[in-house]
Amino acid sequence: MPRFSVIVPVFKVQGYLRECLDSVLTQSFTDIEVIAVDDRSPDNSGAILDEYAERDARVRVLHLPENVGLGRARNAGVGHATGDYLLFLDSDDSYTPGALGAIDDRLRATGDPEVLVFDHVRSHWWGRGGRSMTADLLASAGTDTFDILSSPQYLHLFLVAWNKAYRRDFFTEHGFAYQRGLYEDAPVTYQVLVSARHIACLDRVCVEYRQRRQGAITRTPGRRHFDIFTQYAGLFAFLDQHPELDEARPLLFERMINHFLVTIWRSERVLPDDRGAFYRRTVEFYRRYKPDGFVPPDDAYRTQWRLLPASPYLVFRACVLAKALRDASLRKKRELHRATGQKVKQAIAGTQRRRPLDRNLAVYSAFGHRGALGDPAAIHQAAGVLAPHIRSVWVVRPEAVRQLPEGIDHVTPGTPRYHQVMSRATYFVNNVTWGADVVKRPGQVHVHTHVGTPLKRMGVDLLDRRAATYHVNVRAQLRRADLWDYSLVSSPHAERVWDRAYPCRFTSLPTGAPRNDVLVRGDALRGTAVRARLGIPRDHTVILYAPTPRDHQKWYVPRLDFAALTRRLGPGVTLLVRLHWHQANAAFRDLELRDLQQRGLLLDVTDEPSVEDLMLASDALVTDYSSLMFDYTHLDRPIVVHADDWKVYEAARGTYFDLLAEPPGHVTTSTAQLIQVFTDGSWRDERSAALRREFRARYCTYDDGHSAARVVSLVMLGQESFPPSIPEQHGSRLDEVSLPGRYER
Repeated sequence: MPRFSVIVPVFKVQGYLRECLDSVLTQSFTDIEVIAVDDRSPDNSGAILDEYAERDARVRVLHLPENVGLGRARNAGVGHATGDYLLFLDSDDSYTPGALGAIDDRLRATGDPEVLVFDHVRSHWWGRGGRSMTADLLASAGTDTFDILSSPQYLHLFLVAWNKAYRRDFFTEHGFAYQRGLYEDAPVTYQVLVSARHIACLDRVCVEYRQRRQGAITRTPGRRHFDIFTQYAGLFAFLDQHPELDEARPLLFERMINHFLVTIWRSERVLPDDRGAFYRRTVEFYRRYKPDGFVPPDDAYRTQWRLLPASPYLVFRACVLAKALRDASLRKKRELHRATGQKVKQAIAGTQRRRPLDRNLAVYSAFGHRGALGDPAAIHQAAGVLAPHIRSVWVVRPEAVRQLPEGIDHVTPGTPRYHQVMSRATYFVNNVTWGADVVKRPGQVHVHTHVGTPLKRMGVDLLDRRAATYHVNVRAQLRRADLWDYSLVSSPHAERVWDRAYPCRFTSLPTGAPRNDVLVRGDALRGTAVRARLGIPRDHTVILYAPTPRDHQKWYVPRLDFAALTRRLGPGVTLLVRLHWHQANAAFRDLELRDLQQRGLLLDVTDEPSVEDLMLASDALVTDYSSLMFDYTHLDRPIVVHADDWKVYEAARGTYFDLLAEPPGHVTTSTAQLIQVFTDGSWRDERSAALRREFRARYCTYDDGHSAARVVSLVMLGQESFPPSIPEQHGSRLDEVSLPGRYER
C-alpha cells in the first residue's frame, strides 16, 4: 500500500498535462500511486495519460464514459485509491521539487494527523506571483496540531482541494464527496476541517498553482456562479446530520456570507444583470442559516483603502510637462490630421457594422498582408472550387499588389473599401494575427492557420525569454488571438502547443496544413517549371538553405561559409539561399550574397513569393530551426539540420523538443561537417531516410494532401464530407486530384 495516492482529474489540459505528471513522477519521494481520471476529455489528454501509464507502473488511468465535472472526477479517483493519504492535484498545476518528501516528513513529525495543509505559489500566465495570503497562518502553526474550534482562524485557509493531504480512512469513513458544479471545494474543505481533531500545517510551497489566462471556470462570467448557493446548502445539510458540530455553525455561517460577498464583488464573475438576483439569494441564505445571537466580527465585509504616497518624481514630471507644452502646437496639428482621418475611417467602419454580414464574403491575409501566400492561399484556392458562391478578397499592402496573381480581388489596409470588407465579411483566414483595428462582430468566423508546426516556443511560453520578447508584446498577441474561432493543426503535438501557447477560446481543427497539400501529393512539373524560371540546369542537384531568425541578434549573421560551401560542392550543385522574410532587408544580401550570386555560385531566392515552389524545385533542404523541416518531410527528400548554435538558441528562444535527439535527418555543427555530408553522399543514405520517416510520423499526422478542402468543407460549408475530386490550378494546367469522401478526425 503506497504512502500517497495522488488523484489528478483531467479535462482539456493537453498543453499542461505532461508538466503536471512529470512534477509528480520525478519527485525524490517515490512511494506513491497516481490515479489519473480522464473526464472524457475531447483533446489528446487521454492518450497522454495512457502513454505515461505504459512506461510507469505507478500511474493508473480511469477513462470515464461521460464528462462528470471536476468534483465527481475526484470522487472517482478516491474510489480507486489505496494510499495512506489522499492528495488532489489539478492537471494544469504541478508539485515543486521535494514537495512530497516534505509532506511525508511533516506528517510523521505530527503523528499522522487527519489533515495536513501546505502552501502554494500562484503562477500567472505572464509570470510567477507570490505565496498565498495565508502563508503567515501556516508558519504560526509550527509543528503542533489543532482543531478548528480552538483555532478558528484556520478557516481562512485557501478553499481548494489540492493544498491538503487527507488521511484516507478519515476521508472515506466520513463519506466526504465533491458535488457537481462550481465551488465544489468549499463545502468539502469546511466539512473536513470542522470534523478533524488533528490538523497540521506545513510552511512550505508545495504546489505551483497555474493561473491560466482563459479556461478557469470560476473566472468565467455567467449564471453558473449561482452554484455557490447549492454548495453551501449542502454544507449546512451536512451540519444538520452532525449535531455534534453545532458549535462550528457561527464560524461557517460567517465564512459563507463572506464568500458570497467576495464572489459578487468580483465583477468578472457575476454579470451586472444577475447581481440583483445574487444579492437576493444572499439575503435569503442569511436569514435561513443565521445562528441565534450571531454577531459578525467588527471588520467583516469591509475594505480599507490606503492613500498612495506622493511620487518622488513630481519635479521631473513637471519639467516633462513644460517641454510637452512647448511642443504642443506642432504635435496638435499632426494629431488633428491623424484624428480627422481616423474619425472618417471609424465612421465608415461603424456604418458598415450596422449593416448585416455578407454570408458569402471571405477575407484573406498572409504574412502581414504580403500577398496571396501559404495556408490562406491554399484555402482560397479550394474555396474557389468547393464554395464558388463565397467571394474572396485579399488584404494586401500597396507594395505587394503587383505580385498578386491575375484576377485576385484585393483591398489595401486603411482604405474605405478595406473597412467595408472587414466590417461585413463572414469568414476571416490568416496565418498571423489581424491588426488592432479589426473589430469582430457576432457571426464572423476567424480561422487561424499558423505558420508551420511549432519547434520554437511561442505565445505565453516566451514570457520568461527576454531576448525573444524584446520587440514582442505577448499580451497584445493574446488579445488578437482572442478573435480566433478555429486553429488549424497538423498533429497532436501542434495541437498541444497551440492550446498552451495561446490560452484563448478557439477550437482546434485537426485538418493538416493546407499549404502542404501540394507537397504531400507532389508535383514534378511544377518543380521543373520553377527550376527553368530560375535558370537552373536540369542536371543540377539543388540544395535549398532556409535558416530561421535569431531573436537575440539584431542583424542577420551568416551561420555558414557560403564561399567555401559552394566551392566544395562543385559545379553540378546549385545552392538556393532563402532568408526569413523578416530579414529581407538584411545588409548581408547586398554584400556577400550579391557577390556570390553574380559569380554564379548560388541564387538568393529570399524574394521568391512561394516557398512551396522552392521546396518542389529542390533535392534537399538545409535548415537550422525553421518549421520548413516539417513541411519538407512530405516530399520524402533529404533534410540536413545545421545546428551550430543549438545551446544558444535553446537558451534564448527555447524549443518544444530536443531537435538534436530526434532530427529529420543528419545534423551538422560546422561548414566543414556540412560539406562532408554532401561530398561523401551520406545526406541521402538510409539513415537519413529513416530519420525523415520517423519525424514525419511524429509531427505531420494529419497532412494527407486534402487539408484545404477539409477546411472549406468544415468551416464554410458546415459539412464533414466533400466532393470526390477537386481541380487544382498549376500555372496553365488543371489537374483532377482524387479526394477521400469523408473527413476523418
